Amino acid sequence: MRIDDLLKPESIRIGGTPPKDKADAIHQLVGLMAKGGNVRNVEGYERAVLAREAEFSTGMDGGIAIPHAKTAAVSAPGLAAMVLDEGVDFDSTDGKPSTLLFLIAAPEGEADVHLEVLSRLSTLLIDQDFCDRLRHAKTPEQFRGIVAEAEAKKLEEEDEKAAGAAARDAAGYDVVAITACPTGIAHTYMAAESLEKQAAAMGVRIKVETQGSEGAKNVLTAADVASAKGVIIAADKNVELDCFDGKPLFSTSVTRGINEPKALIDTILEGRAATYHAEGAGHAQAMVGDDESFGHKVYKHLMNGVSHMLPFVVGGGILMALSFLLDSAGMGTAAYGHSTPLAAFFNVAGNQAFSFMLPVLAGFIASSIADRPGLAPGFVAGWVARQGYTFAYLATAMDADAQAALVSAGFLGALFAGFAAGCIMLGLRKLFSHLPSSLDGIKPVLLYPLCGIFLAVLAMMVVNPVMGAINTALNEFLNGLTGTASVALGALVGGMQATDMGGPINKAAYVFGTASLADAPAEGSSIMASVMAGGMVPPLAIALSTTFFKNRWTAEERKAGVVNYVMGLSFITEGAIPYAAADPLRVIPSCIAASATAGALSMLFGCASPAPHGGVWVIAVIHNPVGYLVALAIGAVVGMLVLSLLKKPLPPSESGLEA
Repeated sequence: MRIDDLLKPESIRIGGTPPKDKADAIHQLVGLMAKGGNVRNVEGYERAVLAREAEFSTGMDGGIAIPHAKTAAVSAPGLAAMVLDEGVDFDSTDGKPSTLLFLIAAPEGEADVHLEVLSRLSTLLIDQDFCDRLRHAKTPEQFRGIVAEAEAKKLEEEDEKAAGAAARDAAGYDVVAITACPTGIAHTYMAAESLEKQAAAMGVRIKVETQGSEGAKNVLTAADVASAKGVIIAADKNVELDCFDGKPLFSTSVTRGINEPKALIDTILEGRAATYHAEGAGHAQAMVGDDESFGHKVYKHLMNGVSHMLPFVVGGGILMALSFLLDSAGMGTAAYGHSTPLAAFFNVAGNQAFSFMLPVLAGFIASSIADRPGLAPGFVAGWVARQGYTFAYLATAMDADAQAALVSAGFLGALFAGFAAGCIMLGLRKLFSHLPSSLDGIKPVLLYPLCGIFLAVLAMMVVNPVMGAINTALNEFLNGLTGTASVALGALVGGMQATDMGGPINKAAYVFGTASLADAPAEGSSIMASVMAGGMVPPLAIALSTTFFKNRWTAEERKAGVVNYVMGLSFITEGAIPYAAADPLRVIPSCIAASATAGALSMLFGCASPAPHGGVWVIAVIHNPVGYLVALAIGAVVGMLVLSLLKKPLPPSESGLEA
């Protein structure tokens, strides 16, 4: 495939009405792309291009801009181009207006052969003479002819380069590099071309690995890295660095790779790059994310924990649901879910998966912050948060009532544990950097895990008593409400189930509900019914939102949302935790509204449950089962609506949906 195959005459405009601004320029380019027949949903494609542009500008030095998007709104790969007399402000790095604009359309879910062509165009645009010739083209046909001539020459150069690759590999390299951008379409290859051209002009041997949309190309080998004086990482996404342990490494944005190749190469050759250590003992000079907001950095760390936690939630939740489904013998009793060997097997398997959920969340948040050294302190701190160990527990560890001193901090405590452990490890890395280099070998195997785990556990044992105080205060408050304002009580205990989903507030409501069973009549406790309803609707509300408001969620979130139907019906509130952890300011209030509604309606309808668990699978033993199902349905719908109103629709490039 050649550039000619993607760039049609009807998608090229020379001169004409100048756009008012960047958005208007993109709008006009999208119109040209549509004329070429490459777009199935014009509005959806334009939104995807604008959303990509919002991440960072595609305006380049030298009056060039290359907006692009990869989205399902595109029917076939294509190019559109405009040559402007006056130019338009594209927020380029040199502050000058862009007069040569290329728009790239890349379809989702298809073979990525076209991406090689698009990368070739990107590298051609590094040549200023080529760009000037395009600007002086008089017709679309002449424009395409200039492109075709330059492409043919470029292909010859690539063949020559491939022929000499073996010899260069044998001789070794002075510098190795990796370039990568979020979409992997244009900037990845422009940065590689810029570095390679600058290195050739300086007489420097360089090998650049490109991590683009079609995968890694020109992959660096261990021999390449070993022979090099240092490493350049010009990337705007995470790149695996472990293979560069012990090498001088300079990490910066892909834009600097395009615009400042000489400065980057000089940083390596002049020995100004710090030595990188995979275990985190040293610090590479990192400029990645220097312009990134604090909130976005926190979100990336959070999502690292959530994505690793999700398999434990899904697998464990379904196994626990199966234990209830298979245990008709224990229905209505405290042993429900494990009163038979088969049910007990599924219950144990599910519970064990759940027991890892919060430590995994905390561990991978910490490792995102502090790399590999943060993993062990984060895991252990997450476990301490889950178990609720306190100094009071240590004082009574040998007593029969020691368990009473345990206060689980729930998923909110695990979030705190992950960030605390990560920050502690960053502090230790800085502190230990002053130690003699002869101790570098024992830092990752002794000093980091020993001091990190000690300090992380100490922090959680300070925090957990605060959770205990909250738990005690809530229990006393709930006990004071017994017998009065029953509907308000139902709303309160139901809402508490969704507040921290396994933490002290949730547990206070659940313990209060199970305690009410002791004095309950034969049909059960109305408080227990409200508590169980409040715990069931958060996963159901999320599942409904992912089903009926698909554009609020990513494809991965929609797939996991289906599992929440099973978890919600099984009274497994934890199914909502990944969503609450990823977006607490929207998800938690929505779930509280859903749970409070369900709890209040359950109390209003006079529902009562003799079983402390089981969800919809124990509906046969619940007093007024129809009213209970209605309460659940209304609560779940309320949660779905509140959540879907609070969350803004995602652009098609993020949701994976056609606009």
